[in-house]
Amino acid sequence: MSLEKVRAEISMVDAAIIRLIAKRQELANQVAAVKIREGIAIHDGKRTADVLESVFNQAVESRIDPVAVQKIFEILIAMSEERQKECSGDGNLP
Repeated sequence: MSLEKVRAEISMVDAAIIRLIAKRQELANQVAAVKIREGIAIHDGKRTADVLESVFNQAVESRIDPVAVQKIFEILIAMSEERQKECSGDGNLP
């Protein structure tokens, strides 16, 4: 496969990742609604730990750097919590 074709495929994967991040953010809106309704705190340390452990294990199984994957998910979780704060009126909207 040529370099251009491989790069085109990478670009398609990148676009899919962006769509999935957007979907994750949409789901964060739904999580916020439930948390607001039920009076649950935005940050859930146990859930964060569970997610980070899960993605670490999945990365190991996929033979990719699990520490790097955890870092990516730390960012995704922070984005989700920020979105939830915005939905609850506690965030800083641009």
